[in-house]
Amino acid sequence: MNVRQTNKRNKHEQAYSIMRERIFNGTYVPGYRLVIDALARELGISPVPIREAIRRLEAEGWVEYRPNAGAQVAAVDASKYNEEMSVLALLEGYATALASTHLDTAGVKHLREINASMHHALQSADIPAFSRLNREFHFFIYDHCQNSYLVELLRETWDRLEVRGHTDFSYIPQRSWFSIEEHTQLLDMIERHASQDEIEQMVREHKLRTYDAYRTSPRYMSHSTAMYEAGENGRDSV
Repeated sequence: MNVRQTNKRNKHEQAYSIMRERIFNGTYVPGYRLVIDALARELGISPVPIREAIRRLEAEGWVEYRPNAGAQVAAVDASKYNEEMSVLALLEGYATALASTHLDTAGVKHLREINASMHHALQSADIPAFSRLNREFHFFIYDHCQNSYLVELLRETWDRLEVRGHTDFSYIPQRSWFSIEEHTQLLDMIERHASQDEIEQMVREHKLRTYDAYRTSPRYMSHSTAMYEAGENGRDSV
């Protein structure tokens, strides 16, 4: 790859990273139009890398094209939650089982400390901190999984759920206490060298219980209805 191709690739990655981050942090909300010329001027990047970055985001499901409107940040599809959580439960169960044989005494001790911090966060009613620590707990385990492709899929699925607010335990505060207990149960299993099958099943059930709590929570149901209606209105306006 020559210097010109390398520079083009770097510009593409820069445009992609900026737009993806803005979608993730809410700067670009669902329905936000991604105007190539405007983005090129703002970012100081030629239109070609911008267009390529948008196509990449479209392939990942973050952007959609609509007639007479062009590229827009994709509307939230509440029906995708069921699919994503089911996949996350399968992936996380398997990844945790694989990681369990690589977690030594120090690693388990660190996880117990994170779990204790989650307990303190709940006692202080600090749900954002609890959600952040919950992610830290699971991602520390992922770091010990030797299947890098599996970990990449897990991180991508977590990102999708996080953008939509589905890793925010403020939806289901009552579930948080049970989650801590199940983390403790998992760590006890790892310490006693439970089989990978046992660990995989336990973690899968742990994630599916969280999913069931989300799916039946009044706040999630009202949020899903509002997002569905917003998506329908967006389609009607095109």
